[in-house]
Amino acid sequence: MSRPSFVLIARSLIAVMAVVLTVWAQWWTAPTTSFFAGEWVRDRYLQLQTTLAPEPRILIVDIDEASLQAYGPWPWPHGRLADLAETLLGHYHARGVAFDIVLEDASDPLGEARLAALSRTGRLVLAQMFDYSSERPEPLRKGQLAGASSAHAQTAAVPATGYLANHASVVQHARQVGNLGFVPDSDGALRRLPLFTSWGGQRYPTLGVALVDCCSGPGSLVLPREAFMRVGLKRDWPAYYLVSAAEILKEEIDPASCQQCLIIVGSSSLGLGDRVTTPLAENRPGVWVHAAMTSTLLDLKAGTAPPPWPGRWIALAYALAATLVASFAFARLSALANVGLLALSAAGWMGLAFVVSRHDAEFGLTGPLATHAWLLAVGVPFHWQLTQRRSRHLFDTLRQYVAPAVVDELLRSDVKDPLTPRLRDVTTLIADMEGYTTQVEQLPVDEAAKLTRDFLDCLTGPVFTRHGTIDKYTGDGLVAFWGAPLPNAEHADLALDAAEDIVRRVAVLSAARVAAGRPPLRVRIGIDSGPAMAGDFGTQFRSVYTAVGDSVNTASRLEQAARDFPHCVIIGAGTVERAKRHQFLPLGERLLRGKEKPTQLFTLATPEAA
Repeated sequence: MSRPSFVLIARSLIAVMAVVLTVWAQWWTAPTTSFFAGEWVRDRYLQLQTTLAPEPRILIVDIDEASLQAYGPWPWPHGRLADLAETLLGHYHARGVAFDIVLEDASDPLGEARLAALSRTGRLVLAQMFDYSSERPEPLRKGQLAGASSAHAQTAAVPATGYLANHASVVQHARQVGNLGFVPDSDGALRRLPLFTSWGGQRYPTLGVALVDCCSGPGSLVLPREAFMRVGLKRDWPAYYLVSAAEILKEEIDPASCQQCLIIVGSSSLGLGDRVTTPLAENRPGVWVHAAMTSTLLDLKAGTAPPPWPGRWIALAYALAATLVASFAFARLSALANVGLLALSAAGWMGLAFVVSRHDAEFGLTGPLATHAWLLAVGVPFHWQLTQRRSRHLFDTLRQYVAPAVVDELLRSDVKDPLTPRLRDVTTLIADMEGYTTQVEQLPVDEAAKLTRDFLDCLTGPVFTRHGTIDKYTGDGLVAFWGAPLPNAEHADLALDAAEDIVRRVAVLSAARVAAGRPPLRVRIGIDSGPAMAGDFGTQFRSVYTAVGDSVNTASRLEQAARDFPHCVIIGAGTVERAKRHQFLPLGERLLRGKEKPTQLFTLATPEAA
C-alpha cells in the first residue's frame, strides 16, 4: 500500500471513529449507564437550572418526627392512615391522595376496610413496590398486587423480579395503585423511574402516573414510548409545600392552601429509612422523588414542558461538523492551534448542550465531548507526526540546495514553509569553467569526470561556507544565491567572499594540473544583486528551488562577459551598491544581451579577481 493511500485510510478511520463515539452515546448506551461522565455533566446542568419557586399543584404530607411524637411510633394503625386520607379528601378537598407507603400487615380490620372503601373511589392511590434486582437469593414476593392498567399501551414496561405489595384486604377493590420501585443508575443515584412495570402479563404504573390518572383520567396524559422517564427535578425539596401529618389530623392548616392539590403522603423521617441519592443531594426523602415525577407529568399534561428537540441528532450533527472542520484544519494548522480549535469547539458544544438538555432529557450529552477527546488524543498526534515527517522531508530536500548552517537556522526560525516562493533581495553568483569542452575532449571518461567533480568542489565549498543556496549545477558550473530562503543583510558581501575563495581554489587546482602537464584552468564568475522571487517552482514530479528575477539574468550575462576581460569576476552595479566590505574597479559600460541600456561593469580590486 502506498503511503498516500495509508494516510488517507488512517485519516478516514480517525474521523469515522470520532463520529461513532457520538453515535454510541446516542443509540447504544443503556439508559442507566453514564457514558463519558455524561450524567455527571447533566447533574451540573440540572443544579444550575433548579429553582426554589413554589410548586402550587402538589402538597406533601410528611409523617415527620413531630407526627411520630404526637401519634406514636411507626407503623401507625390503618385506622389512623384512613383518618388522614379522609381528612385530606373531605375537609381539605384534595383532588387526589397517594400513599408513599406500603401497608403489609392486617392488624386493623376496620381501618383496612375504610382504606379499601376510599381506594375503590379512585381518589386514593395506594402504593406497592416492585423489585428489579436479579441478585437476590430468594425472589421478593409479598402481599397482593393490584392496580394493573391497560392504558398507555405505547409505553414500554420494565420487567420486575419481585414485589412488595399491600395486604389483600386493603387493595382488593383498589382502582389505582402506584409503584414506588426504581432502578438506580450505575453510580447509585436515582434519576429515572420506570413508568410501567410488567409482572405476570400485567402492566403496573409508577406512583406519579397512577396519581395523575386517578384525578384526570388515563387518556389525558400522553407518555413517551421509553420505559424509563427522567425525573425532572427542576424544583428542589424546599420548593414543595410541606405540612406535617399531625397538622392535617388536627386540621390546623388552612383548607385554601391545599384545595384541589394532588397530595402525596410520605415521610422525611430518617427513622423510616425512605432516603435516596439524587443529582441534587445525596440524602433526599423518597417522597420528594415521586412528587417531582408527578410535577414533571403535570407539566407534560398541561403542555408547559419545554418543547421536545431531537437532541440525539443535534449531537450527531455537531460531532460530524466538528470532525469535518478538524480534519480540514489538522493538516493546515500547528498542533497547538489544533488543540485550541478543539477546546473552542468543545466549549461551544457545552454551551449548546446546556440549552438542548432542557428540551431532551435522554440524549447522550457528552457524546460530542468523546468525539473531541478522540480527535485530541489520536487525531492531533497523528497529524503532528505527518507534519513532522513532511517537515523532515522538506528540510532534507532543502539541504540539497542550502548550506547546512542555513537549514539549522531555518529550523530555529519562525519561517513557515520556507520553500514557498517569496520576493527577496538576493545576490546571484554564476560560475563555470572557461573552455570546458577543450579541457575534457581529449581526456578519458573517468578523468573527465574527476576534473568536473574537482572543479565543482572548488565552486560548491565556498558557497556553503558563506551560507549560500545552490540553485543548480550547469555541468561545468553552478548558479547560487544569497538572501533566500532567509533574508541576510550581508548577502552581497558573502557572495563576493565566496567568489574570492572560488578563484583561490581554482588557482590551486589549476597549478596542480599544470604541474601534471595539463592545461591551466580558469573560472568565470558573474555577480549581481536585486529583487527576485525565490522558492520552489517545481512540479509534482520534481522540486526545483530557484530564484527568478532581472538580477539573476544580469548575473548570467556578466558571467558570459567575463570571457572578454582578464578578470575572473565581473560584478554588476546592484552588488556594488549593497556591498560594505569590498573595493571595486570600474570596467566601463557594456550593452549586455537582452538589455536596452548599457550596464556598468565592475570587478574586485584584489589580486584574486585577476
